[in-house]
Amino acid sequence: AIDRAQTDGAQALVVQLDTPGGLERSMRGIVQRMLNAEVPIIVWVGPTGARAASAGGFITMAAHVAAMAPATNIGAASPVMMGGGGGDKTLMKKIENDATAFIRTVALERGRNADWAEKAVRQAVSITERDAVRLKVVDFIADSIPDLLDRADGRVVKLPKGTVTLHTRGAPVRQIEIGFRDRVLNVITDPNVAYVLMMLGMLGLFFELSNPGVILPGVIGGISLILAFFAFQSLPINYAGIMLILFGIVLLVAEIKIVSHGILAIGGITAMALGSLMLFDAPEMGVRVSWWAIVPMVGLTAGLFLFVIAAGVRALGRRQLLGAGGLVGQLGVAKERLAPEGQVLIQGELWRAVAEAGPFEAGTPVRVLGVDGLTLTVGKAETEGGKP
Repeated sequence: AIDRAQTDGAQALVVQLDTPGGLERSMRGIVQRMLNAEVPIIVWVGPTGARAASAGGFITMAAHVAAMAPATNIGAASPVMMGGGGGDKTLMKKIENDATAFIRTVALERGRNADWAEKAVRQAVSITERDAVRLKVVDFIADSIPDLLDRADGRVVKLPKGTVTLHTRGAPVRQIEIGFRDRVLNVITDPNVAYVLMMLGMLGLFFELSNPGVILPGVIGGISLILAFFAFQSLPINYAGIMLILFGIVLLVAEIKIVSHGILAIGGITAMALGSLMLFDAPEMGVRVSWWAIVPMVGLTAGLFLFVIAAGVRALGRRQLLGAGGLVGQLGVAKERLAPEGQVLIQGELWRAVAEAGPFEAGTPVRVLGVDGLTLTVGKAETEGGKP
C-alpha cells in the first residue's frame, strides 16, 4: 500500500486500524517501513468501537498523523510469549526492555508521549480516545474518513527527504483492496483452516503410503500439509498438540494391525481430540480451534480407521475365495470314472482328483473336500432335483 501510494503521488496514505495485536516481527517490519516511507501516513483507529491494542499501539505511534474514532481505545502493548506461557523470566525481561526501547524511540521520533508509551509496554495500560488526545498519544479525534482528511489538512509532517504540508481537505479517496494472494494467505492462516489442512494432509499421505499408486490422496495430502506448515509459521503452535495428534493416528493404525478389542482405537481418538484442543494455545489472542472443526475432523479420521478395521474383520470372517483354500466346498462334476483317481471339472478347470468312498462314474456331481498340492479329494455331492 505504501509503494502504491508513493507511485500514484498520493497526498497521504490512510491506514484504518482495528486490531488486537499480532506478531512482534511483523509489527517491527510494518513500523520500520512506515518510518522510512516517502509518503505521509495517517493511521485512523476506527470505526467506532475499534482498538489499537498491543502491536497496534506501535503502528499508531509510528504514523505521521494519528487519530482515533469516538469510543475506541489504544494500549496494552506488553509483549507475550506465543502459546500463552510466561516463558523464562530473564528472556521475558529482555523482550520487554527491547520493546520498551523500541516504542520510546518511535514515540520520540513522531513527537508523541514516550512516557505513556513505555507504560503501555511495561504496565499494559490502555486508554480511551479522549485520554489519548489529552496525553498527546494521538493528534485528534475523527468521526469518519472525510472528517479525518479535513482535520489533517495543513499539518506539516517530516519525511526522509524533508518536511511536507498535507493538503487533504476534500481530497478524493481511493481504496486499496487486499490482493488475491493476501486473501488466500489470510484464509489459510485461520486456525480452523490450518487445523483442517493439517488433518487432511496427514490422512492423505497415510492412505497414499498404505496404497501406493493411488496418487490423488498423496497429491491432496502433500499440498494440504505444505499449506498447513505455511500457516503454522504465523500461528502460536503448541508442539505437544501436534505430537498428540500424530500419536493418536499411530494408535489408530496400530488398531488395524493389533487386536486390542478397541482399546487402541479409543486411545487414538482421545489423543487426537486432546491434541486438537492444545494445538493453538494463546488465549490472550483468541487463537483456538473451534469445536465445529475438531469434532468433524476427529470423527472423520476415527470413522475412516474404524471402517478399515471393520472391513478387515469382515474379510477374516469370509470364506477364502482364492488359492487352494478357496476350492474347498466347491461343486463340480467327474469328467471320467474315479476309481479312485481321475479328472474332475471345478469352476471351469480340470483337476486331478481322488474320490473318497468311491468309485464315481463319469458325470457324477462331486464336492471338493480337501486339497493336497495339485490333487483334490472329492466326495459325492448332495443333489436336489438331479442337479448338484
